[in-house]
Amino acid sequence: MTKAAPTMSRNGALRRPVHFHLSADSGWKQRFHLAWADMREGAHLWRLIAVLGFLDIKLKYRGSALGPFWLTISMGVQVGAMAFIYADLFHTDIHSYLPFLCLSIIAWSYLNALVTEGCGCFIQSDAVIKGMRMPFSVHAGRSIVRNTIILAHNVVVIVVVFAIMGVHQSLSSLLALPALGLWLVDGFAFSLFFGALCARFRDVPQIISAIMQIAFFVTPVMWSTTILTGHREALLLIRFNPFYYMLEILRAPLLGTPLSVMTWGWALVISGILIFLSWIAFARTRGRIAFWV
Repeated sequence: MTKAAPTMSRNGALRRPVHFHLSADSGWKQRFHLAWADMREGAHLWRLIAVLGFLDIKLKYRGSALGPFWLTISMGVQVGAMAFIYADLFHTDIHSYLPFLCLSIIAWSYLNALVTEGCGCFIQSDAVIKGMRMPFSVHAGRSIVRNTIILAHNVVVIVVVFAIMGVHQSLSSLLALPALGLWLVDGFAFSLFFGALCARFRDVPQIISAIMQIAFFVTPVMWSTTILTGHREALLLIRFNPFYYMLEILRAPLLGTPLSVMTWGWALVISGILIFLSWIAFARTRGRIAFWV
């Protein structure tokens, strides 16, 4: 902590010296204070976060006739092609499998984007971080907004598939809203945690990307857990898979399938651990992020 020299005001009175925090190393109490101030200031800039997220989408599809609706079309084609192939492989009725696959693929795409793009939220904003003072939480929030906009476009595919296949919704479907809120919180926490870690160690994004590719196949996205009945070893793989719990709390209410309290309990435990680690890591690394990007 350094103190600037007193300055003279217009009326000749001395102004109080201004304190600047220049050191990257400080006590934990000071780190927590600065991290909390960063997130509080970022929350006040929610309009800026929304504008930046929309701007990312607009710039990405600038000059395109359909714009981001190309995402909707490509997702619809992908889901339709995969549904008929895997329904035949798994000997499953297409009327029940297509809604399951459609919702699972779109939800996983959103989850995967939150993870992979959260890793690069600070790296991709290096010019802004080096050029102007802005809360680091703004860059994490920007990534969340951008991917949520993409999710909103893909929801059109879910609505169309559910309407064609006659999947009816009930009041229990509203349980998907707190699940989505938990996803947003987890995505923000993950971005703060791994965004700083990936800025420091540039090999980490490649590791995370490889892990997500493996997780896609070992998580019930294209297949249902019912096919594992009688296979205890395979069921253990599901039981210790954190992605399964996070996916199920969002998917089950919309498909009208029973959702156990244990599933929600594990999802909250996973989220609590992630938020705690993120808070510690962000407080510890916040002062160094600008030097790493």
